[in-house]
Amino acid sequence: MYIREACESALKDKHELDCSQMEGFIGNRSTSLLKQLDALGRVFRIAAEDDTPTKVPDYLCCKITLDILRDPVITPSGVTYERALILDHLQKVGKFDPVTRQPLKESQLVPNFAIKEAVHAFLDKHSWAYRMG
Repeated sequence: MYIREACESALKDKHELDCSQMEGFIGNRSTSLLKQLDALGRVFRIAAEDDTPTKVPDYLCCKITLDILRDPVITPSGVTYERALILDHLQKVGKFDPVTRQPLKESQLVPNFAIKEAVHAFLDKHSWAYRMG
């Protein structure tokens, strides 16, 4: 059983229990149940929207792999890469920035904390992106 159906079932069961315990006190029990079911539906719609894959913004992706950044570093030319991938490039391909072709040494790489925070904020809101990386 899915979570939404389980929650709806639990609300209905609670409503029936409340009604059986409060015989003679009809009041607004049906209205209350409908409001609760409507609120539950809104919660699940909002959650589904946030968990629907959309395009990851380019500035949160490595310029080499195009995957979402996990440990971003920035070069003197302002390009951000995934640390492990740019280090691998520097070691195996050459001591230059793969996008700008400017000379580049490992010591020039600086952690890009702003992008790292932006990635965390994006992942907090869009949990589906965890499954991509």
